Amino acid sequence: MGMKQNRIAAVVLHSLRRAVCWLAICCLTACSTAPPQNIHNVCEMYDEYYDWYLASENVHKRWGVPPHVTMAFIHQESKFVGDARPPWEWFMWIIPLGRSSSAFGYAQALDGTWEEYQVKSENWGADRDDFEDAVDFIGWYNHKTLKRNRVNPNDAYSLYLAYHEGQGGFARGTYKNKGWLLKVARKVAKLAKSYERQLRSCRAELEDGRFWRSIFG
Repeated sequence: MGMKQNRIAAVVLHSLRRAVCWLAICCLTACSTAPPQNIHNVCEMYDEYYDWYLASENVHKRWGVPPHVTMAFIHQESKFVGDARPPWEWFMWIIPLGRSSSAFGYAQALDGTWEEYQVKSENWGADRDDFEDAVDFIGWYNHKTLKRNRVNPNDAYSLYLAYHEGQGGFARGTYKNKGWLLKVARKVAKLAKSYERQLRSCRAELEDGRFWRSIFG
């Protein structure tokens, strides 16, 4: 084989190696952002993604919002899909009209609200498809409701209504004639209670070996 052919073979081999590396990276990224296997059991979710447990606990310490409430919000908003968006709207099922809102990510935060969060929390590099940032956003937003509307931190029902309507809208009772929203809020509250019961049964196990699991996952 001549020198030219050797160079071509080397280039091809190098390209193949780079392609394999990129494929591996993409696979790892997809695995790390995949929803948990059982989104109805918070113990199993935290065991699968231990960093989610740590992030939720940090939210509780920083903003006063308990993990079972935070996780119930994420379940309702995105089913733990990091890049979730509202579906496209269509005219006559043919012409795309765009999405119904700018909501994106685990917490389905709107563009403007997310930008406000970045400024007020000084978390400038926060991303809506990053779980740690998303739960911190939920904690920050609910903390505003706790302060302004004097809602109990465990009252997922009221917190969700304010999350949807805003603190001002919640104070004015704009949710009262929205039967569909009241139904969703009850659903969130019920799931939060379920998550709370589950956490009581597994918190000791989650805390066991916390130091090593926080390092190695």
